Amino acid sequence: QVQLVESGGGLVLAGGSLRLSCTASGNIFTINAMAWYRQAPGKQRELVARIVGSDSTNYAGSEKGRFTISRDNAKNTLYLQMNSLKPEDTAVYYCNAEGRTTDWAPFRTWGQGTQVTVSS
Repeated sequence: QVQLVESGGGLVLAGGSLRLSCTASGNIFTINAMAWYRQAPGKQRELVARIVGSDSTNYAGSEKGRFTISRDNAKNTLYLQMNSLKPEDTAVYYCNAEGRTTDWAPFRTWGQGTQVTVSS
């Protein structure tokens, strides 16, 4: 079993910043990729940013330049630095990880989500 626990969400004024964290634990052999998704009320879950390995990143939309995804492999922790936040960034943010367990079984796991609310 692999578990992901997110933290760092909260309420912030427009233009402010937040840093989300996601720590993976369990019988992990390797994590190939990690990602942040978000789901706003009444909308589908969407990819925000993804990182493969230590530094291969891609961003899904206009968040590039405002958001930065990074990863600490030694800590099995994923980060999302969010700057210049806008009310439309309000959503539940979910962490996702893909890899293999110590039994060499593939896994793709979601965290429970952390709420980000940006007020104007």
